[in-house]
Amino acid sequence: MARHGENIRKRKDGRWEGRYKVFDENRGRGVYRSLYGKTYEEVKEKLFLVRSGLTGPDRIGENAGEKTDDTENMPYPGGAVLFSQAAEQWLVQVKKERKYSTFAKYDTVYRTHLERQAGPCVLSAEKAPECFAKIFDHLSKKELSGSMQKSVCCVANQIFYFANKKYSSNVPVLERPPVTEKKKSVPVLSRAEQKKLLGCIYSGLDPFGAAVLLCLHTGLRLGELCALKWEDLDLGNRILTVNRTVQRLTVKGCRTKTVLMETDPKSEGSRRSIPLTAEMAGLLVRFDTGRPYVFGGEKPLEPRTMQYRFRKILGKSKIDSRKFHALRHTFATNCVENGMDVKSLSELLGHSDVKITLNRYVHPTMDSKRKQMDSLSDFYGQVA
Repeated sequence: MARHGENIRKRKDGRWEGRYKVFDENRGRGVYRSLYGKTYEEVKEKLFLVRSGLTGPDRIGENAGEKTDDTENMPYPGGAVLFSQAAEQWLVQVKKERKYSTFAKYDTVYRTHLERQAGPCVLSAEKAPECFAKIFDHLSKKELSGSMQKSVCCVANQIFYFANKKYSSNVPVLERPPVTEKKKSVPVLSRAEQKKLLGCIYSGLDPFGAAVLLCLHTGLRLGELCALKWEDLDLGNRILTVNRTVQRLTVKGCRTKTVLMETDPKSEGSRRSIPLTAEMAGLLVRFDTGRPYVFGGEKPLEPRTMQYRFRKILGKSKIDSRKFHALRHTFATNCVENGMDVKSLSELLGHSDVKITLNRYVHPTMDSKRKQMDSLSDFYGQVA
Protein backbone atom coordinates (compact mmCIF):
# COMPACT_ATOMS: atom_id res chain seq x y z
CA MET A 1 0.00 0.00 0.00
CA ALA A 2 1.36 3.39 -0.99
CA ARG A 3 2.29 5.88 1.73
CA HIS A 4 0.14 8.95 1.10
CA GLY A 5 2.19 11.96 0.08
CA GLU A 6 5.54 10.13 0.36
CA ASN A 7 5.69 8.18 -2.94
CA ILE A 8 6.62 5.03 -1.03
CA ARG A 9 4.85 1.73 -1.56
CA LYS A 10 5.32 -1.95 -0.83
CA ARG A 11 5.66 -4.10 -3.93
CA LYS A 12 4.19 -7.56 -4.46
CA ASP A 13 7.68 -9.06 -4.25
CA GLY A 14 7.98 -7.79 -0.66
CA ARG A 15 10.40 -4.94 -1.36
CA TRP A 16 9.66 -1.27 -0.69
CA GLU A 17 9.85 1.19 -3.61
CA GLY A 18 10.35 4.93 -3.37
CA ARG A 19 9.88 7.32 -6.31
CA TYR A 20 11.52 10.72 -6.77
CA LYS A 21 11.51 13.28 -9.57
CA VAL A 22 14.61 14.46 -11.49
CA PHE A 23 15.16 16.56 -14.59
CA ASP A 24 16.11 14.53 -17.68
CA GLU A 25 18.27 16.66 -19.98
CA ASN A 26 17.75 14.34 -22.97
CA ARG A 27 13.96 14.53 -22.70
CA GLY A 28 13.88 18.12 -21.51
CA ARG A 29 11.40 17.41 -18.74
CA GLY A 30 11.05 15.93 -15.27
CA VAL A 31 10.88 12.16 -14.94
CA TYR A 32 10.36 9.80 -12.02
CA ARG A 33 12.95 7.31 -10.89
CA SER A 34 12.73 4.56 -8.31
CA LEU A 35 14.91 3.22 -5.56
CA TYR A 36 14.33 0.14 -3.44
CA GLY A 37 14.93 -1.30 0.00
CA LYS A 38 13.95 -4.14 2.28
CA THR A 39 12.10 -1.87 4.74
CA TYR A 40 10.01 1.30 4.62
CA GLU A 41 12.52 3.10 6.87
CA GLU A 42 15.42 2.20 4.57
CA VAL A 43 13.66 3.59 1.48
CA LYS A 44 12.58 6.73 3.31
CA GLU A 45 16.17 7.40 4.38
CA LYS A 46 17.43 6.89 0.81
CA LEU A 47 14.82 9.27 -0.57
CA PHE A 48 15.80 11.86 2.01
CA LEU A 49 19.45 11.61 1.03
CA VAL A 50 18.77 11.88 -2.69
CA ARG A 51 16.30 14.76 -2.39
CA SER A 52 18.66 16.62 -0.03
CA GLY A 53 21.55 16.25 -2.47
CA LEU A 54 23.68 14.53 0.17
CA THR A 55 24.34 11.56 -2.09
CA GLY A 56 23.72 10.49 -5.67
CA PRO A 57 21.26 7.80 -6.77
CA ASP A 58 24.13 5.67 -8.06
CA ARG A 59 25.44 5.47 -4.48
CA ILE A 60 22.38 3.55 -3.28
CA GLY A 61 21.57 1.31 -6.23
CA GLU A 62 18.11 2.53 -7.22
CA ASN A 63 18.04 0.84 -10.62
CA ALA A 64 18.27 -2.85 -9.81
CA GLY A 65 16.93 -2.49 -6.29
CA GLU A 66 20.17 -3.87 -4.90
CA LYS A 67 21.76 -2.25 -1.90
CA THR A 68 25.27 -1.16 -2.86
CA ASP A 69 26.08 0.44 0.51
CA ASP A 70 25.28 -0.38 4.09
CA THR A 71 22.68 2.32 4.83
CA GLU A 72 23.43 2.18 8.52
CA ASN A 73 27.08 3.12 7.98
CA MET A 74 26.65 5.34 4.91
CA PRO A 75 29.22 8.18 5.00
CA TYR A 76 28.09 11.81 5.04
CA PRO A 77 30.00 14.96 4.08
CA GLY A 78 32.89 15.34 6.51
CA GLY A 79 32.05 12.05 8.18
CA ALA A 80 29.11 13.67 10.01
CA VAL A 81 25.76 12.04 10.79
CA LEU A 82 22.31 13.52 10.28
CA PHE A 83 19.73 13.65 13.04
CA SER A 84 17.31 11.75 10.77
CA GLN A 85 19.76 8.89 10.22
CA ALA A 86 20.44 8.46 13.93
CA ALA A 87 16.71 8.73 14.68
CA GLU A 88 15.72 5.99 12.20
CA GLN A 89 18.36 3.62 13.59
CA TRP A 90 17.37 4.43 17.17
CA LEU A 91 13.71 3.69 16.41
CA VAL A 92 14.67 0.31 14.95
CA GLN A 93 16.47 -0.47 18.20
CA VAL A 94 13.51 0.71 20.31
CA LYS A 95 11.15 -1.48 18.30
CA LYS A 96 13.31 -4.53 18.99
CA GLU A 97 13.98 -3.89 22.68
CA ARG A 98 10.90 -2.09 24.07
CA LYS A 99 7.15 -2.67 24.16
CA TYR A 100 5.40 -1.87 20.89
CA SER A 101 3.29 0.77 22.64
CA THR A 102 6.50 2.55 23.69
CA PHE A 103 7.86 2.39 20.14
CA ALA A 104 4.57 3.70 18.74
CA LYS A 105 4.62 6.69 21.10
CA TYR A 106 8.26 7.56 20.35
CA ASP A 107 7.72 7.11 16.61
CA THR A 108 4.69 9.42 16.64
CA VAL A 109 6.53 12.10 18.62
CA TYR A 110 9.50 11.93 16.27
CA ARG A 111 7.44 12.00 13.03
CA THR A 112 5.22 14.84 14.27
CA HIS A 113 7.65 17.14 16.08
CA LEU A 114 11.23 16.29 15.14
CA GLU A 115 11.61 14.67 11.72
CA ARG A 116 10.97 17.73 9.59
CA GLN A 117 12.39 20.24 12.06
CA ALA A 118 15.65 18.55 13.14
CA GLY A 119 16.00 15.78 10.54
CA PRO A 120 18.42 17.66 8.20
CA CYS A 121 20.64 18.81 11.09
CA VAL A 122 24.19 17.49 11.33
CA LEU A 123 24.92 15.95 14.72
CA SER A 124 28.06 17.44 16.24
CA ALA A 125 29.00 19.60 19.21
CA GLU A 126 29.49 22.58 16.87
CA LYS A 127 26.14 22.18 15.09
CA ALA A 128 24.12 21.31 18.23
CA PRO A 129 22.95 24.92 18.94
CA GLU A 130 21.45 25.10 15.46
CA CYS A 131 19.61 21.83 15.99
CA PHE A 132 18.38 22.90 19.43
CA ALA A 133 17.16 26.23 18.04
CA LYS A 134 14.99 24.49 15.42
CA ILE A 135 13.43 22.23 18.03
CA PHE A 136 12.71 25.12 20.43
CA ASP A 137 11.30 27.21 17.59
CA HIS A 138 8.85 24.40 16.77
CA LEU A 139 7.85 23.99 20.42
CA SER A 140 7.11 27.70 20.80
CA LYS A 141 5.10 27.97 17.58
CA LYS A 142 2.97 24.91 18.30
CA GLU A 143 2.20 26.01 21.88
CA LEU A 144 2.42 22.41 23.03
CA SER A 145 1.44 21.34 26.51
CA GLY A 146 4.14 20.94 29.13
CA SER A 147 3.70 17.16 28.98
CA MET A 148 4.17 17.05 25.21
CA GLN A 149 7.19 19.38 25.36
CA LYS A 150 8.71 17.02 27.88
CA SER A 151 8.06 14.06 25.55
CA VAL A 152 9.61 15.84 22.55
CA CYS A 153 12.76 16.77 24.50
CA CYS A 154 12.96 13.26 25.96
CA VAL A 155 12.84 11.64 22.50
CA ALA A 156 15.35 14.15 21.11
CA ASN A 157 17.79 13.46 23.95
CA GLN A 158 17.50 9.71 23.50
CA ILE A 159 18.40 10.15 19.85
CA PHE A 160 21.36 12.33 20.85
CA TYR A 161 22.52 9.69 23.37
CA PHE A 162 22.26 7.04 20.67
CA ALA A 163 24.27 9.13 18.20
CA ASN A 164 26.91 9.98 20.82
CA LYS A 165 27.40 6.32 21.62
CA LYS A 166 27.36 5.05 18.04
CA TYR A 167 29.09 7.90 16.23
CA SER A 168 30.83 9.88 19.01
CA SER A 169 28.82 12.94 17.97
CA ASN A 170 29.42 14.71 21.32
CA VAL A 171 26.03 16.44 21.28
CA PRO A 172 25.18 17.93 24.71
CA VAL A 173 21.92 17.35 26.55
CA LEU A 174 18.88 19.30 25.37
CA GLU A 175 17.36 21.11 28.34
CA ARG A 176 13.61 21.62 28.16
CA PRO A 177 12.59 25.30 28.32
CA PRO A 178 10.65 26.28 31.46
CA VAL A 179 6.89 25.95 31.06
CA THR A 180 4.37 27.74 33.24
CA GLU A 181 1.36 25.52 32.80
CA LYS A 182 -1.45 25.00 35.26
CA LYS A 183 -2.15 21.34 35.73
CA LYS A 184 -5.68 20.36 34.82
CA SER A 185 -7.39 18.47 37.62
CA VAL A 186 -9.60 15.51 36.78
CA PRO A 187 -13.16 16.22 38.00
CA VAL A 188 -14.05 13.36 40.35
CA LEU A 189 -17.63 12.38 41.08
CA SER A 190 -19.06 13.96 44.22
CA ARG A 191 -20.92 11.89 46.80
CA ALA A 192 -24.25 13.13 45.41
CA GLU A 193 -23.23 12.27 41.84
CA GLN A 194 -22.02 8.83 42.88
CA LYS A 195 -25.39 8.20 44.54
CA LYS A 196 -27.24 9.13 41.34
CA LEU A 197 -24.87 7.04 39.24
CA LEU A 198 -25.27 3.93 41.38
CA GLY A 199 -29.05 4.34 41.43
CA CYS A 200 -29.15 4.53 37.64
CA ILE A 201 -26.88 1.50 37.16
CA TYR A 202 -28.73 -0.75 39.63
CA SER A 203 -32.12 0.20 38.14
CA GLY A 204 -31.22 -1.70 34.97
CA LEU A 205 -27.94 -3.52 35.52
CA ASP A 206 -26.14 -4.63 32.33
CA PRO A 207 -22.49 -5.55 31.53
CA PHE A 208 -21.52 -1.92 30.89
CA GLY A 209 -23.00 -0.83 34.20
CA ALA A 210 -21.15 -3.70 35.88
CA ALA A 211 -17.92 -2.48 34.25
CA VAL A 212 -18.44 1.00 35.72
CA LEU A 213 -19.10 -0.51 39.16
CA LEU A 214 -15.93 -2.62 38.92
CA CYS A 215 -13.84 0.48 38.21
CA LEU A 216 -15.41 2.32 41.14
CA HIS A 217 -14.47 -0.66 43.35
CA THR A 218 -10.93 -1.29 42.02
CA GLY A 219 -9.59 1.82 40.22
CA LEU A 220 -8.78 -0.15 37.06
CA ARG A 221 -7.53 1.75 34.03
CA LEU A 222 -9.80 1.65 30.97
CA GLY A 223 -7.41 -0.56 28.98
CA GLU A 224 -7.04 -2.97 31.90
CA LEU A 225 -10.82 -3.24 32.22
CA CYS A 226 -11.32 -3.92 28.50
CA ALA A 227 -8.61 -6.63 28.49
CA LEU A 228 -9.86 -8.40 31.63
CA LYS A 229 -10.33 -12.18 31.23
CA TRP A 230 -12.22 -14.59 33.44
CA GLU A 231 -8.94 -16.39 34.06
CA ASP A 232 -7.75 -13.20 35.79
CA LEU A 233 -10.51 -13.54 38.38
CA ASP A 234 -10.34 -15.83 41.41
CA LEU A 235 -13.89 -15.26 42.59
CA GLY A 236 -13.58 -17.92 45.29
CA ASN A 237 -10.82 -15.96 47.01
CA ARG A 238 -12.18 -12.65 45.69
CA ILE A 239 -8.97 -11.55 43.90
CA LEU A 240 -8.61 -9.77 40.56
CA THR A 241 -5.20 -9.87 38.87
CA VAL A 242 -4.13 -7.35 36.22
CA ASN A 243 -2.12 -9.21 33.57
CA ARG A 244 -2.67 -7.17 30.39
CA THR A 245 -4.10 -4.04 28.84
CA VAL A 246 -5.43 -2.98 25.44
CA GLN A 247 -4.93 0.26 23.56
CA ARG A 248 -5.18 1.63 20.06
CA LEU A 249 -1.77 1.98 18.45
CA THR A 250 -0.51 3.19 15.09
CA VAL A 251 0.76 0.27 13.01
CA LYS A 252 2.47 0.98 9.69
CA GLY A 253 1.14 -0.87 6.67
CA CYS A 254 -2.38 -1.44 8.06
CA ARG A 255 -5.55 -0.38 6.29
CA THR A 256 -6.75 1.53 9.35
CA LYS A 257 -4.86 4.33 11.09
CA THR A 258 -4.82 2.48 14.40
CA VAL A 259 -5.17 -1.13 15.57
CA LEU A 260 -6.51 -2.40 18.90
CA MET A 261 -3.60 -4.26 20.46
CA GLU A 262 -3.35 -6.34 23.63
CA THR A 263 -0.09 -5.66 25.45
CA ASP A 264 1.58 -6.06 28.82
CA PRO A 265 0.42 -3.67 31.58
CA LYS A 266 1.69 -0.08 31.57
CA SER A 267 4.59 -0.88 33.92
CA GLU A 268 5.84 -3.70 36.12
CA GLY A 269 4.02 -2.12 39.06
CA SER A 270 0.80 -2.20 37.04
CA ARG A 271 0.87 -6.01 37.11
CA ARG A 272 -0.93 -6.38 40.43
CA SER A 273 -3.58 -8.23 42.45
CA ILE A 274 -6.63 -6.39 43.82
CA PRO A 275 -8.99 -7.75 46.50
CA LEU A 276 -12.68 -7.71 45.59
CA THR A 277 -15.59 -7.13 47.92
CA ALA A 278 -18.04 -10.00 48.36
CA GLU A 279 -20.75 -7.91 46.67
CA MET A 280 -18.57 -7.19 43.63
CA ALA A 281 -17.51 -10.83 43.25
CA GLY A 282 -21.14 -11.95 43.44
CA LEU A 283 -22.20 -9.36 40.88
CA LEU A 284 -19.57 -10.44 38.34
CA VAL A 285 -20.68 -14.08 38.47
CA ARG A 286 -24.02 -13.04 36.99
CA PHE A 287 -22.32 -11.98 33.73
CA ASP A 288 -20.17 -15.08 33.14
CA THR A 289 -21.10 -16.29 29.65
CA GLY A 290 -18.28 -18.79 29.33
CA ARG A 291 -16.40 -16.64 26.84
CA PRO A 292 -12.75 -15.57 27.49
CA TYR A 293 -13.15 -11.82 28.12
CA VAL A 294 -15.28 -10.54 30.98
CA PHE A 295 -16.76 -7.59 29.08
CA GLY A 296 -15.72 -8.23 25.49
CA GLY A 297 -16.75 -11.82 24.91
CA GLU A 298 -14.48 -13.50 22.37
CA LYS A 299 -12.15 -10.50 22.09
CA PRO A 300 -11.18 -7.47 24.20
CA LEU A 301 -13.80 -4.77 24.62
CA GLU A 302 -13.17 -1.73 22.43
CA PRO A 303 -12.20 1.17 24.80
CA ARG A 304 -14.06 3.66 22.63
CA THR A 305 -17.23 1.60 23.06
CA MET A 306 -16.84 1.68 26.84
CA GLN A 307 -16.23 5.44 26.77
CA TYR A 308 -19.42 5.91 24.73
CA ARG A 309 -21.47 3.70 27.04
CA PHE A 310 -20.15 5.54 30.10
CA ARG A 311 -21.25 8.89 28.64
CA LYS A 312 -24.71 7.40 28.00
CA ILE A 313 -24.93 6.24 31.62
CA LEU A 314 -23.87 9.69 32.87
CA GLY A 315 -26.48 11.36 30.69
CA LYS A 316 -29.18 9.02 31.96
CA SER A 317 -28.05 9.79 35.52
CA LYS A 318 -28.26 13.57 34.87
CA ILE A 319 -24.54 13.96 35.59
CA ASP A 320 -22.20 16.26 33.64
CA SER A 321 -20.01 14.44 31.13
CA ARG A 322 -16.69 13.06 32.42
CA LYS A 323 -13.90 11.01 30.96
CA PHE A 324 -13.87 7.36 32.00
CA HIS A 325 -10.60 8.00 33.85
CA ALA A 326 -12.60 10.03 36.39
CA LEU A 327 -13.76 6.71 37.89
CA ARG A 328 -10.16 5.84 38.78
CA HIS A 329 -9.67 9.22 40.46
CA THR A 330 -13.00 8.85 42.27
CA PHE A 331 -11.95 5.43 43.59
CA ALA A 332 -8.65 6.86 44.88
CA THR A 333 -10.38 9.78 46.60
CA ASN A 334 -12.98 7.51 48.21
CA CYS A 335 -10.23 5.24 49.55
CA VAL A 336 -8.33 8.12 51.19
CA GLU A 337 -11.47 9.63 52.67
CA ASN A 338 -12.33 6.24 54.17
CA GLY A 339 -8.95 6.02 55.91
CA MET A 340 -6.89 3.83 53.56
CA ASP A 341 -3.14 4.41 53.87
CA VAL A 342 -1.50 5.89 50.77
CA LYS A 343 1.01 3.04 50.34
CA SER A 344 -1.78 0.46 50.03
CA LEU A 345 -3.70 2.71 47.65
CA SER A 346 -0.60 3.25 45.53
CA GLU A 347 -0.14 -0.50 45.10
CA LEU A 348 -3.83 -1.01 44.27
CA LEU A 349 -3.58 1.65 41.56
CA GLY A 350 -0.36 0.14 40.19
CA HIS A 351 1.79 3.23 40.76
CA SER A 352 5.58 3.02 40.99
CA ASP A 353 5.75 5.84 43.55
CA VAL A 354 3.36 7.03 46.25
CA LYS A 355 4.07 10.62 45.13
CA ILE A 356 2.14 9.94 41.93
CA THR A 357 -0.81 8.78 44.01
CA LEU A 358 -0.76 11.84 46.27
CA ASN A 359 -0.10 14.45 43.60
CA ARG A 360 -2.41 13.20 40.88
CA TYR A 361 -5.08 10.92 42.29
CA VAL A 362 -6.16 12.28 45.66
CA HIS A 363 -8.81 15.00 45.44
CA PRO A 364 -10.28 15.88 48.86
CA THR A 365 -13.92 16.86 48.50
CA MET A 366 -15.55 19.83 50.22
CA ASP A 367 -17.40 17.40 52.50
CA SER A 368 -14.08 15.86 53.53
CA LYS A 369 -12.50 19.26 54.15
CA ARG A 370 -15.52 20.37 56.18
CA LYS A 371 -15.35 17.20 58.27
CA GLN A 372 -11.67 17.82 59.02
CA MET A 373 -12.32 21.45 59.90
CA ASP A 374 -15.25 20.55 62.17
CA SER A 375 -13.01 18.14 64.04
CA LEU A 376 -11.01 21.18 65.19
CA SER A 377 -13.96 22.21 67.36
CA ASP A 378 -13.47 19.13 69.54
CA PHE A 379 -9.71 19.80 69.65
CA TYR A 380 -10.06 23.46 70.65
CA GLY A 381 -12.72 22.51 73.17
CA GLN A 382 -10.20 20.25 74.88
CA VAL A 383 -7.57 23.03 74.85
CA ALA A 384 -9.97 25.52 76.43
